[in-house]
Amino acid sequence: MADQIPWARLRRESEPFLKDWEPIWARDHLTRSAFRNRVVWAKRMIEDGRGAPLFIFANGADDLPAGTLVGAITLDNIRRGPAQAGTVGYWIGEPFARRGYMTEGLAATRDHAFGTLDLSRIEAACLPENAPSRALLERCGFKYEGVAQSYLQIAGRWRSHVLYAALRSDRRGRTEPARG
Repeated sequence: MADQIPWARLRRESEPFLKDWEPIWARDHLTRSAFRNRVVWAKRMIEDGRGAPLFIFANGADDLPAGTLVGAITLDNIRRGPAQAGTVGYWIGEPFARRGYMTEGLAATRDHAFGTLDLSRIEAACLPENAPSRALLERCGFKYEGVAQSYLQIAGRWRSHVLYAALRSDRRGRTEPARG
């Protein structure tokens, strides 16, 4: 709950930047009560092994103080058994976009999913016109797989999404982002 105020502030300040890429926010989206519900949901998801909701904080290596909330990633919909797969979603506050935070966070989430969680596949989807998100996924080893028609309601409309996936053992070509 200690993260509620910085989370609400960052989401509120970034709303014009985020609104075209997200579902419509509920009226109480930024309230303490709604955040408490998110915390309960997150705890249950972790305990049940269904996901890993994560915040991304600056580590103090740049101009931001360590501990500054910059965005979030959720590894969700973890399916065990023959699938060993999960779905990733993410957002970044506008002041922190295109500064490498999400690339580092998504790469770490991918490594955690394939290592600690022993998943075989991570899926992601974004709007076709969201070039920065598509580039992020490709930098982090995700490969384009196709289009899902009317996949999610975004900004109040059913929108088709491009689908990407990263595989632990990928025979489709290079999956690691270029280093150096």
